[in-house]
Amino acid sequence: MLLWVSVLVLAPVSGQFAPAPKPVISLHPPWTIVFKGEAVTLTCHVSHFLAVENKKWYQWYLGREIIREIPGNTLQVRDSGEYRCQTQGSPLSDGVSLTFSSAKLILQAPPSVFEGDSVTLMCRAKVEKVDTAWKTRTLYKDDNVLMDLGENSSFHIEHARLKDNGEYHCTESVTYCCSVSSNTIKIQVQELFPRPVLRANPSLATPGNPVILTCETQLSPQKSDVQLWFRFFRDGQSLGSGSKSFLKISIPSVMGSEDPPYYWCEAWASIPGVYKQSQKFQIPVQIPVSRPVLTLSTPGARAVEGDLLTLSCGAKTGSYPIVYQFLREEVVLRKMKATFGGTVTFHISLTAEHSGTYSCTAGNSLGVQRSQPVSLSVTVPVSRPVLTLSTPEARAVEGHRVTLHCQARRGSPRILYQFYHGDVPLGSSSATSAGGASFSVTLTAEHSGTYSCTADNGFGPQRSDTKSLFVTVPASCPVLTLRTPGIRAVVGDMVELRCEAQSGSPPILYRFYHKKVTLWSSSSPSGGGVSFNLSLTAEHSGNYACEADNGLGAQRSESLTLSVTVPASRPVLTLRTPGAQAFPGDVVELRCEAQSGSPPILYRFYHEDVTLGSSSAPSGGGVSFNLSLTTEHSGNYSCEANNGLGAQRSEAVPLSISGLTGSRSGPIASGVAGGLLGMVGLAVLAQLLYCRLPRRAGGRPTSDPSRSPSDLDPQEPTYYNVPGWMELQPVYSNVNPKGGDVVYSEVRMIQEGNRHAVASNSALRLLRTYLPSYGPATSQQRLCRPQGSSVIYSQVKVASLPASAAPRS
Repeated sequence: MLLWVSVLVLAPVSGQFAPAPKPVISLHPPWTIVFKGEAVTLTCHVSHFLAVENKKWYQWYLGREIIREIPGNTLQVRDSGEYRCQTQGSPLSDGVSLTFSSAKLILQAPPSVFEGDSVTLMCRAKVEKVDTAWKTRTLYKDDNVLMDLGENSSFHIEHARLKDNGEYHCTESVTYCCSVSSNTIKIQVQELFPRPVLRANPSLATPGNPVILTCETQLSPQKSDVQLWFRFFRDGQSLGSGSKSFLKISIPSVMGSEDPPYYWCEAWASIPGVYKQSQKFQIPVQIPVSRPVLTLSTPGARAVEGDLLTLSCGAKTGSYPIVYQFLREEVVLRKMKATFGGTVTFHISLTAEHSGTYSCTAGNSLGVQRSQPVSLSVTVPVSRPVLTLSTPEARAVEGHRVTLHCQARRGSPRILYQFYHGDVPLGSSSATSAGGASFSVTLTAEHSGTYSCTADNGFGPQRSDTKSLFVTVPASCPVLTLRTPGIRAVVGDMVELRCEAQSGSPPILYRFYHKKVTLWSSSSPSGGGVSFNLSLTAEHSGNYACEADNGLGAQRSESLTLSVTVPASRPVLTLRTPGAQAFPGDVVELRCEAQSGSPPILYRFYHEDVTLGSSSAPSGGGVSFNLSLTTEHSGNYSCEANNGLGAQRSEAVPLSISGLTGSRSGPIASGVAGGLLGMVGLAVLAQLLYCRLPRRAGGRPTSDPSRSPSDLDPQEPTYYNVPGWMELQPVYSNVNPKGGDVVYSEVRMIQEGNRHAVASNSALRLLRTYLPSYGPATSQQRLCRPQGSSVIYSQVKVASLPASAAPRS
């Protein structure tokens, strides 16, 4: 039997002519690999029609070159390569590759293998000389031992199947020597014929009319000598069988809801085990459509806006294709064509406008049928409501009445509206028609916040956007506080004035007032109070107040009185003496006064650093202190002023107390000296007269026997009257030397035992006048002679000062 090389050829078994097939090359022996030196005969097979019509000249190719053109269709070759053949009017054949091998061992196989073929594999060794060695051969498939051939050279496959696909090679082993491996060949089992396809003619049948069924398949050109057999089936029942690939049948009528029957065919070869079946299919039969049925289905019991409505329309019987139409109120919604199946569906996302009456139609070439109408009512859930807030004025003020209105633009009644402040329900209202619902509330500060409302008609509440409401609270009467660093407000301190309204919506504008003058203003954008710092001066004493204003009327605080304590300034000390000079016994006035400072002020007087005395000025101003001078009072004087904020000390003022030497300067001192001299003269004259009287009586001074000698002690003070014309009023001071009204004079007394020279000597002993002092003056002159001293102090009170004796500056 010839083995053919695989070639694609169209040769339908139905008897129809196909394009000119390619020539096919066969091999003898049927191997594609042989030993070098051997020969292979190639035969070029052409179709019977080409062989009759054309001359029998054959062209042979090796590669792309023509190597022979001969009248016969056979060619013996010994060279490796790819061979092709061609005759006049035919296409070029597929190539056949031959290998002439010089290997020691080769594995030979046919060039092509088909289903059911009997295949022989030949493992051959090249014989070079007589070899008596024991040899064994082994056949491998996909590198696994398939069979131990022993000394045999062939392996036989009775009926080739797909499981026989693979790569094969063989080995030859010599005992106690070596092993040789052959070439590898690949076996690929090809289909003898493809799966058949059942076709009906005509494709659209009418019950009772004949239809021809054809079971189409095609043998491989290399297996054109194989006989195929065919069998036809309807719903599992055999309609006929034989070598013909077609069958003429009659289509039965389809009644009621019956489905058309299924048809299929089988093809098998005379080779055992090669059997194939076509797919089952239904032959379309022209049947009028029955009245369709329309169904409307929604996810829930009610049709709700937003739901997906499914419309299904189906006719139980009818030939395909069937054209369906969906209608609402005679308006076509959708047109659909069905080529198989019993029902078509259509989906709608429901809106309120989809309420109405629905129907569908089904039709084919034999007529149109309409379904019963179905009514649909679409319930519309409430839309998201809109909340509006209405106030009497542009701003919502505490005490005003605000109206909240909630309205859903869409939704099937009845709708329940609920109002919320934050998440706290305020109230609810039901609306049976469009227009919404309202709710009113009188505003307090606590009503500031966010508001919302919900609308619900049984499909779940819908919440509005939140609305913010800011309730403006008028500023309350503010509280003014003054904070000072210490207990008292002192000049130079930084006082903090804080104004705060306990309630009131920000921003709040604060104003500070001193008496009726605006000091400062500031705004508090976030509420609370504001502070203002003031560096105190004496002028800042007085009443303070503040105002708070957030645009709804200014509120004024109660007034606070602030008394600014002024520290005492450095005082000034003045000394006032009776005359230009200060003498012991004078009364000097020390006056201390601070030009500024809050009362009461405590003054202290110091001689050097010794406290002389103190005095308080409860209403301010200065104080005076009188001091009767002694010789120890010479030195520096000062004073302090203290009102509790630290003592301030004056500059030191020196005071010098004059002794009994020296003379007064100026005309006043001369006048006083003259007056004293006159008085001394009178006194001396009186004493001389007194002394002369005893001498005239008895030649010695008259004396009182009862008088003791001590009565004549010249140190005993003697008082004299001073004539009125001698009254003088000199005024002296360390500050103003023109003040004072007393003059002291110092007079030296005569020596003991020289009584007769008293008048003359006393007049000559007048020395000088000392500083005056304040104090009481009398009209008498008292001459005192302290023990151990020869000085007599004379005090004269001056009633009036003649113009000729006025002091000079």
